[in-house]
Amino acid sequence: MGNPEFYHTTVLLHEAVDGLAIKKDGVYVDATFGGGGHSRAILEQLGPDGKLIAFDQDADAWKNKPDDERLIPVTENFKYMRRFLRLHGHSEVDGVLADLGVSSFQFDTAERGFSIRYDGPLDMRMDKRSELTAAIVLRTYTEPQLHLLFEQYGEVRNSKQLAKHIVTQRRGLGVQTIAGLKAMLEPVIKGNPNRYLAQVFQALRIEVNDELGVLKELLQQAATSLKPGGRLSIISFHSLEDRIVKQYIKRGRWDEPGEYEEPIQPLLKPVNAKPIEPTEEEIKRNPRARSARLRIGERLG
Repeated sequence: MGNPEFYHTTVLLHEAVDGLAIKKDGVYVDATFGGGGHSRAILEQLGPDGKLIAFDQDADAWKNKPDDERLIPVTENFKYMRRFLRLHGHSEVDGVLADLGVSSFQFDTAERGFSIRYDGPLDMRMDKRSELTAAIVLRTYTEPQLHLLFEQYGEVRNSKQLAKHIVTQRRGLGVQTIAGLKAMLEPVIKGNPNRYLAQVFQALRIEVNDELGVLKELLQQAATSLKPGGRLSIISFHSLEDRIVKQYIKRGRWDEPGEYEEPIQPLLKPVNAKPIEPTEEEIKRNPRARSARLRIGERLG
């Protein structure tokens, strides 16, 4: 078995698991197995008849799998959750947990291409079986597509200028590496270079993995899979995700309703008025926890 702490330091561990209000004989879902920290904490609270169904599309994550017959591993994206729950005979569950962060292992493995700190290929795929990479996005997207991507997903200040610069510069250069991209972007960086590059990388990662699309799928599928009184415990790491989670738990939708639209009856209600944030002590131990926000929803009867 791999070293789970090396793979990922689990964020808001107790808060997220406590938010599920675990029943000993319940059936739970860890939608993002990762280093297995949340899964282990759930298994500790389950009795011999409890079950945990864990999803992770990243094959590297399963090196951390505990030897526990109550755990059912699914090597797929959580957007297929309902399908696999039915397949395993658990179409209704007592709780769903998801940690939407990129694991420390993914950030710290140069060849995965997630981090600005290392050189490596411009990959950024969570699932190495999928075809779209960051290099393909940068090489093939049109200027308006790139502008929208950096504006919406990265909240990059000069996203229009950035898109134009990439389209102009890429003609003679096949940008394939992180170092190559950083060198190409140097003339258009505004403000703090690390922050700027982090926003660009966030936008590319969200696009490559369709992160906001699969989050919406997860919310809908989790809400319809929960038994009345079941809990959804979800940790997000940037405002785009947190806004979607907040709106869905509160209102059953993530878009602003049109003036004449019929109101939607939400399936969930918020357990806490405000998101739960990491303590100063946790942030000291793990600075990557700083931006984490936990929201908990309860399935209405």
